[in-house]
This record gives sequence, C-alpha cells and structure tokens, in this order.
Amino acid sequence: MGNIVISGTGVFTPSQNLTNEALVAGYNAHVDLWNAEHAEEIAAGEMTAKEHSSEAFIEKASGIKNRYLMEASGLEEPDRMYPYLSDLAEDELASTPVQVKMALAAAKAALSEAGLDGSDIDMVIISASVWERFVPSMATELQQILGANGFAFDMAMGCSSATFGMSTAQDALISGMANKALVVTAEYLSPLMAYEDRDGHFIFGDAAVAMILEREEEASSDAAFRILDRKLFTEFSTNIQAGFGSRVLIERDKISDPAQRFSQSGRVVFKELLPKVIDHVESHLGANEKAVSDFKRMWLHQANINMNLFASRKILGHEPSQDEAPTILDQYANTAGAGCMIAFNNHKSDFESGDLGLICSFGASYSIGSFIVEKV
Repeated sequence: MGNIVISGTGVFTPSQNLTNEALVAGYNAHVDLWNAEHAEEIAAGEMTAKEHSSEAFIEKASGIKNRYLMEASGLEEPDRMYPYLSDLAEDELASTPVQVKMALAAAKAALSEAGLDGSDIDMVIISASVWERFVPSMATELQQILGANGFAFDMAMGCSSATFGMSTAQDALISGMANKALVVTAEYLSPLMAYEDRDGHFIFGDAAVAMILEREEEASSDAAFRILDRKLFTEFSTNIQAGFGSRVLIERDKISDPAQRFSQSGRVVFKELLPKVIDHVESHLGANEKAVSDFKRMWLHQANINMNLFASRKILGHEPSQDEAPTILDQYANTAGAGCMIAFNNHKSDFESGDLGLICSFGASYSIGSFIVEKV
C-alpha cells in the first residue's frame, strides 16, 4: 500500500464577526446591569461585584482580537448574553443542523482543491469537540448531501479532533476499507460559551475545516502533502471541560448552571499540558531521525498566544517567527479542534516539493496529535 496524502483542504469562515471592542461593550453593559440588580447583596458582602473587561485584558490573556460566529446578535444585550439562533428554515436545507452546513461549505472547498467530487468519497468523518445533534449521525447527513458513497460516522477528541479524525481515516485507507476519505472538523462553539464569565467569554469562535485523504498514486492535486508519520497521545483530565449532556434534559434546573458550559483551569492546563506537548513533539521527531531545523513550518493548535509562543520557543529553541509557527487565533479566536488545520490551510501555499512541516494539536481530554508531512 502506497503513501497517504492530504490532497485538499478547505475552510469555512462564518460571515458574522465580533471584535473585542464589541464583545467588551456588551459584557460591560451586562456587568453594570448585574451589579445594579444585586447592589444590596454586594453591599452586604453576600455577593462579589463583577468586574469590567477590556480589550487590553483579552489581548494580553489570549492574543485574540476578533472571532467569527454563526450567530453574533444577542451578545450585545446585557439582559440576554447569549446568541439568537439562526432561522434554519431560510434555505433549502431547512432541517439540516448549522454544524452540518458549516461542514458542507468546508468540504466543498477541500474537494475543489483535491480535484474531486462528492461521489469520489467513500468515507466521511465529522470529528469535532461538541455536537449540535447526536442522532442521526451528522456525518451521514453530510454524506447524503455530497452524494458520497461508502460509510460515515461522527467522532470527537476535543482540541485534537482534526488530527485524530485524520489518523482514523488514514487507518481505513491503509487497510483498504476506504479509498478516499473526507474529514471535517466543524466547530460550532458559540452556543456553549458562558458569556457572563469575564475570564472565558472571549475565548472561542466558530469555524470549520475539511481535509481530503487519499493514496498518493491516485491523487492529482498540486496541493498534496504526503503523511510521513503520525503520533497520538491522551491522558484523562477535567481541567478543560463542558458538562452539558443528555441528563440536563431531565435535570432541567441545570440548564442554566455555568458548569454545563465551557470551563477551564487555564494556569493548570498551561503547567501540565505544555511539557507533555514539547516531549511529544521532540520524541516524534527523534523517532523519525528529524531535527526541528529540517522543518519549514509548524502548524500548532491555536489555543492562546501565550501557550503557542511557549511551545514554539521550547521546540525551536528561539523566538518563533510568523513564518515558522503562524498564528490565526488573533482573527479566528480559539476554534478548538479546527485551529491547527485552519493554520495549515491558510499557510501552506508557499511549500515546494520536499519541504517538511509539522502539524500538532493539543488540548482538552488531554490530547495531543502530531503529523509529519512533506509537500509532494
């Protein structure tokens, strides 16, 4: 069996964006309203007043300046602080989840770059951090819309959903179970956010990225990257979590419980996860008898600028340039599993045949996934 290549990628970017300025204005108006409503309790020491946020605070904490959202309206309303959902009846895919629509747009872009049609695909995976719908499988709906053959399924692995999805597809191609695979990481994160939380309301954005994997001898794309090796790692942790699940449908009093939405112990994650990421990458390169100087570029998970810079410095041994380790989170924010592959899609066009690159995801669960790739 020959080499497996990533023959096409595509990104879907929502049309609505929300800058730090707009986000902070809505949040601070909420803070003023909340503090006024609870003035007596605050004065009595029974409650703590909420603090204002600022653009400077967000940028220093995360490097984020903007985020794209499927639905941005509603966040500016201080007594609401969550988005109004899209009217799904506005188009021909009336009953199709937003997440599948995102996946479809990214998939079409990836198919175009690979020079393929939906009917050429016989394996479809939607691998993402969170789910808009569990049953029926969203991947099977995407399979039907595209006219793909074979089989499809959903999977998840937090912030490493894209790399774990690609690894799963590669296994199927190597075994002969599939011939051409589509992996889509469609991250519809905005409904999960606790927008009343000063430390977390700015973190995520919505986006989708799609990858086509096929055998090198069958690929015709000029954009193909050969997968030389891959490595996966997991270790259970609750330091990044979102507790929402099926029990909330019964325990309805928990629907508004902040613990059901995204939460993290950021400093603990920084301390515990980053050394594992650095060890993972160094051991992966060592096992392949590669030095970091052999690589043109690293496309890392886009968590926050401080994590990315720390990891890049340790791996490279010097301050990273945008060319060596490009950042896209300033515009996209943290897009969970999609981040490293959005960076790959947006910063791969200057590669020439033989150039090496490293894709590395890391984050929730804990999870780490790395791919060594070479431009065909």
